[in-house]
Amino acid sequence: MATNVQPINFAKALGFNSEGAAVVFAILYAPLLGWYVRQSFVRPTSVHFALVFFCTIRLAAFAIRAALISLDSAGQNINILIADEILFGVGYFSLLYSAYTICNEIIAGRPESNNPIIRLTKNRQLFRLALTVAVALGIVAASSNNGAESTTNQALHKASTIIFLLLTILQAFQTTVLTRMEIEGHGKERRDNESFGTRHAMSILLLVSVLLLVREVFVTATVDNTFKQNNEHFWYPFMALPEILVALLFATPGLVPRRDELQPRYPQNNQV
Repeated sequence: MATNVQPINFAKALGFNSEGAAVVFAILYAPLLGWYVRQSFVRPTSVHFALVFFCTIRLAAFAIRAALISLDSAGQNINILIADEILFGVGYFSLLYSAYTICNEIIAGRPESNNPIIRLTKNRQLFRLALTVAVALGIVAASSNNGAESTTNQALHKASTIIFLLLTILQAFQTTVLTRMEIEGHGKERRDNESFGTRHAMSILLLVSVLLLVREVFVTATVDNTFKQNNEHFWYPFMALPEILVALLFATPGLVPRRDELQPRYPQNNQV
């Protein structure tokens, strides 16, 4: 007697359940995307371009996530699930690089630091290369996933996660050092017409670094437990929420400077 075998719903098996939450996040990213598209024309910088890419990726990823939950045909399609995972992995590249770029632009106008870690983080080519390697490893690991456990895929995914964590820590350290320099008196001069983002740039960037660390510590802590990582009780507060908060913080007026604003805002001097 023939029996009907029910197809596996991969999305539900991984713990994708809340369609409403996915829809809400997709809706929240829509105006953010519009804002950064506008800023890309009004104040064209690499940071705004990167944030347009990030918001586009996140809007698409949450829309796909909502479809995976609401449509059985989508949830049963492993390729759609893989595409969603790739989008979530790739998007973080833009968020971390935006934070790094703002700090790097500011610190470039400061006296040369003797700290070897700061000298290392100032190497943009090296930082971009490490980010690219992390993204590439993550894409290969996700795209090779056919729903079964693979030692190779797990190793690639873990390597990608560790690289992202190390780069996030380096970015947080760079922000901390820059904040200390601010407190010690470098660039104390302020103008009356400075925007909120200009006046409180380092406090905002510190908060950004903390949120990025929360996200990466969670991802690293659950790297060996896919089901726990995708548990929506943890995934939304420790991964999705920090990301959108960072994207909102980057929208603070005046936080992202144009290159021609950096010199007068952060004048360089010869003191070390």
